[in-house]
Amino acid sequence: MLRIKKFVLFVRFSLAVFFTCSVLSAVHANELIDTKSLAQEVEKEVISWRRDLHQHPELSNREFRTSKIIEKHLISLGLDVRTDIAHTGVVGILKGGKPGPLIALRADMDALPVTEEVDLPFASKVTDTYRGQKVGVMHACGHDAHVAILMGVAQSLVKVKEYLHGDVMFIFQPAEEGAPNGEEGGAELMLKEGLFADRKPEQIFGLHVTSSMPSGMIGLRSGPAMASEDSFTIIVNGKQTHGSRPWNGVDPIVAAAQIINGVQTIISRQVDVTAAPAVVSFGAINGGIRSNIIPDKVELIGTIRTFDQDMRADIKLRLANTASLIAESMGASASTEIQQGYPVTVNDPELVQKMKPVLLGVVGEKMLIEPGLITGAEDFSYYALETPGMFFFLGVTPAEADFKIAPSNHSPRFYVDESALVIGVEALTQLAVTSLR
Repeated sequence: MLRIKKFVLFVRFSLAVFFTCSVLSAVHANELIDTKSLAQEVEKEVISWRRDLHQHPELSNREFRTSKIIEKHLISLGLDVRTDIAHTGVVGILKGGKPGPLIALRADMDALPVTEEVDLPFASKVTDTYRGQKVGVMHACGHDAHVAILMGVAQSLVKVKEYLHGDVMFIFQPAEEGAPNGEEGGAELMLKEGLFADRKPEQIFGLHVTSSMPSGMIGLRSGPAMASEDSFTIIVNGKQTHGSRPWNGVDPIVAAAQIINGVQTIISRQVDVTAAPAVVSFGAINGGIRSNIIPDKVELIGTIRTFDQDMRADIKLRLANTASLIAESMGASASTEIQQGYPVTVNDPELVQKMKPVLLGVVGEKMLIEPGLITGAEDFSYYALETPGMFFFLGVTPAEADFKIAPSNHSPRFYVDESALVIGVEALTQLAVTSLR
């Protein structure tokens, strides 16, 4: 009996020592991962990459040079690299030193058909063809910063991979701004082509630079954060006649005008905007060619933005019914085609609750805010439908400028304060380290 008691005590003591050493080892490992220093070590390279990418922007599904730069960098770090997914996408896998889950970090790569007006030594002079027109090309949404930041994060995490309990998937995604007409692209195509087929990450993180916050500030919102986006086309058919005798035809222009006014009541009078905001906007009206000819048809195009999937479906139905019934009441007809766009970007509440203290540790209480709902859309939303996701914003407007009136993303005068990039590197690196403890 005494021997048994001694053996039990010995086992308990051994287990206590084992667990204590394990905890101390984990704590020691986390102390060794100084993400701030890691970010500072790559800061100059991140800025250099960003400037090079900014000077050589490429439109959606045409990010050939960009993807080659990324591929070469990831291979140099020893990552398992996959290319040519969704045309120009690049994916790298970092194997951690210890077993654990897979997490993903994402950056988008494409530029916009915008002619740059910022006076920089590395300003874009690139031109290309977009929808049959010669246009300037500019990283007017900051995707050059996203790519450079994630390249820096990969370089930082490679240095400490032996301490990571799990693996990291680095996703460099093309065509976030939308694929060219007649093509597929972006996050949806990456998933369609098997991005998560072999192994789905347990969490995914992404960031977006914005001029609407001071440089270095982070904005994080739980739940719905960015709107869904759907485009629509309404064709109003009438009967062509001479402008001096409208009674001999059916005027689709007047019907279109009534449809535009009627559609505004969908948001103002028909849906519960206290549940979630919504927007329906018309962007173009095309019809007619002469002042004295009432045309056969008019084309209306526009966009729908919502933060709730049920409301999204309801508004689409109401839009089609409103257009059809108003046109019918005037002797015309109307057909509505809706091009489904990006879903609502939803930040997983549990993931946000867990990771908000991480970002708080990076920037401090005064520099972490909860922004309002953003009616812009993001195809990061597709990833977040597959696995818990968290998407946050990084301010890039210099302290001496007023962020409230700073040129917005997509403006030819959009400007990135590069001192914020190191914050982005540290934030994503720390999120990865925390997820893989």
